[in-house]
Amino acid sequence: MTSTAEPSRVSISELIDGSQIGSFQIRMFALCALCLIIEGFDVQAMGYVAPAVIPELGLERSALGNILSAANVGLLIGSMVFTAMADKLGRRPVLIGSTIGFAILTILTARATSANELLTYRFLAGISMGSLIPNATALIGEYSPKRLRVTMMMTISVGFTFGAAVAGFVAAALIPLWGWQSVFYVGGVTPLVIAVLMFFWLPESLQFLVLKQRQTDKLGVWLKAINPSTPTGPGVEYVGNEENKEGVPFKHLWREGRATGTVTLWVIYFMNLLALYFLAGWLPTLLNDAGYTTSQAALVSAALQVGGTIGTFGFAWIIARRGFISTLTVSFLVAAVSIGAIASQSVVMLASLLTAVVFIAGWCIVGGQPGLNALVATYYPTSMRSTGVGWCLGIGRVGGILGPWLGGQVSGRTMIFAVTVAALIEAGAMFSLRRVITPQGVSRRAA
Repeated sequence: MTSTAEPSRVSISELIDGSQIGSFQIRMFALCALCLIIEGFDVQAMGYVAPAVIPELGLERSALGNILSAANVGLLIGSMVFTAMADKLGRRPVLIGSTIGFAILTILTARATSANELLTYRFLAGISMGSLIPNATALIGEYSPKRLRVTMMMTISVGFTFGAAVAGFVAAALIPLWGWQSVFYVGGVTPLVIAVLMFFWLPESLQFLVLKQRQTDKLGVWLKAINPSTPTGPGVEYVGNEENKEGVPFKHLWREGRATGTVTLWVIYFMNLLALYFLAGWLPTLLNDAGYTTSQAALVSAALQVGGTIGTFGFAWIIARRGFISTLTVSFLVAAVSIGAIASQSVVMLASLLTAVVFIAGWCIVGGQPGLNALVATYYPTSMRSTGVGWCLGIGRVGGILGPWLGGQVSGRTMIFAVTVAALIEAGAMFSLRRVITPQGVSRRAA
């Protein structure tokens, strides 16, 4: 009698969860980190160069508000369109294509000679950048062992805030020598190099390939790179621990008890990015109006991103021990106090005190954003993960659009008060999530 051997079954999730992080994953994490660093640089660059652009191009305050908001309008569109595309086509092609797109548009930004050109290039660059954070975050989570997943997502996500901080120091150094355009040339050429590296070295999501039953030959190669003892060949069946959801991923954000969590997360993202982008976009100009030079304003404002960078590492450690809900609730309450202090004239007059206050605000608001991204990537399963993160960021971008735009319509003091209220609202919304999400970020219905 001839017996038919049962196919060898390899669980992707169990293999990754049981593995150590090796050189293959480190290389992939480094590429995602570089991608996020240059996005943070590019997104924040306009705020740093604004004091130099305003007199050179003769911009009105309202025109600057429109330009700052234009990138976020693009990010809103990109977050919603390209992330859904990534859940259908894969993380890898979308990340590479988006990086090339925003690199070219950033170089064109350096050649802009009018407000309309700046607005157009920033808008289109925003569309290209919109998919980077959700897809990079999803890819990092999908290659990380469960015991390290949140820590890895937050640690790598700090690349965005690190890049935004670097932009401040680069702007302070380059603008006096070569003008504001040099900042965008640096921000445009660098991602072209990163895109080439990603083309050769960035893998696709393993869980995605299993769910979609694609590129099984490459799946085996990448699995062996993680664990050389992984069986491969015709007799091997690769399986995931999630069901492939048919249809448009967006509709699944509202099913299986996720509706309340989805809406609450949208509120939190809206308020946090409203605060983040107002401070990031307008703080250098407000300080310049208060008597600080362009370089001084850029350096003090960079404390926002430096605080966010350090705060992300701090939150990664705290969240691993205390969970998402309590950690981020306290963070946003502290943010409200520190943002309100920026409106104090006595604080503004003391550069050292102002820098400390801005640092704390950055720790809580900017540093809290990677924590939110990790929470959302944990909450949604693989089949809708990019879409879930993308729509949260997309709704957040509405706040990111509104904050800079309002900064051009009302006084700085009024806007700082509004942002303080926004931080209080997001703290309340975060606290309310305890009813639908566990401290570890999992839906209570799925737990």
